[in-house]
Amino acid sequence: MKLRTRQFAVRIVSVVRSLPRTREADIIGRQLLRSGTAVAANYRAVCRSRSHAEFISKMNVVVEEADETVFWLEFLVDTEILAAEKLTLLIKEGNELLAICAASLRTAKHHKGA
Repeated sequence: MKLRTRQFAVRIVSVVRSLPRTREADIIGRQLLRSGTAVAANYRAVCRSRSHAEFISKMNVVVEEADETVFWLEFLVDTEILAAEKLTLLIKEGNELLAICAASLRTAKHHKGA
């Protein structure tokens, strides 16, 4: 997952670099770049968690950042800044990472109460 989230971040950087030089694309691109790279950075932090509570806290951040990243990718399509075909696979990967991390978070929370 560390490699997968890092590769996701690299792909996000490529998308941001491909955006048109407009005010709205710049603003959305900054948000996308921040959240998309935060998925990888925060997942690395999850891997270094020193306690169950810290794992849950950090994984919550990963889930939030992944969800926000998918939002910005979809928003680029909705606003017709980029074509859907260009982002379909990246949105799919974002949703898969989100699902994996959310499931891990649910499991961790369940085991905390056990």
